[in-house]
Amino acid sequence: MWLVVGLGNPGEEYSYTRHNAGFLVVQSLARQWQLPLRTRAGRSRLAETRRGRSRVILALPQTYMNMSGQAVLALLTKYRAKPENLIVVYDDLDLDLGQVRVRAGGSPGSHKGMKSIVESIGSQAFPRVRVGIGPKPADTEAAVYVLEEFSSGEWEKLQPALAAASQAVEMIIDGELTRAMNMFNRRKKQ
Repeated sequence: MWLVVGLGNPGEEYSYTRHNAGFLVVQSLARQWQLPLRTRAGRSRLAETRRGRSRVILALPQTYMNMSGQAVLALLTKYRAKPENLIVVYDDLDLDLGQVRVRAGGSPGSHKGMKSIVESIGSQAFPRVRVGIGPKPADTEAAVYVLEEFSSGEWEKLQPALAAASQAVEMIIDGELTRAMNMFNRRKKQ
C-alpha cells in the first residue's frame, strides 16, 4: 500500500502558488490515472486506485501547509500504514525552478510542512519527491515568495517538473526508489 501526499494549502486562492507544487503533482497524477479527488477522509481530499499489485491513495491535506502532519497522521492511522509506505511531494526553495529530487528519507530541513509531518508521525524514514521553486529573490521573504503565484514564464518551466515528479512517484510505487534517485538526483552539467 502507498499513501501519496502532496503538500499545499487548500482553497482557490492558493491553487497556483509556489507552495502548492506538491498539490499540483498529485493533481497531475489523478488526471493521468483518471481519478477524481473527491473522497474526504483523514482531513484530506482523496482518490484511490491500484497500480500493479499495490493499493495507492492520493491525498491532498486540507489542514494548510504548516499543519500537514495532522492530516498525514490521520491518514496513516486510517489506513493502518507505516511511514515507509508514505510518499510526500512538496516544494523546495533550495532547488532551482523545475528541478526534481528524490530522497529515501532524512531531515525535513526548513520546510514547515515537512517538519509538521516528521513531528506528528515520529519518523523521517519515508520517501519524498521535492519540486524546485527557487531561487527566491534576495529582497523577498520566503513566507511571501512561496505564497505568490507562478508567473506565466515560471508556469511554463514548471510543467516538465510536474511530469518528472509524477514519474518519480510512479517509480517509487513500482519499487524503483533507487533508480528514481539515480535518475532525478544527477547534477546537470554546466
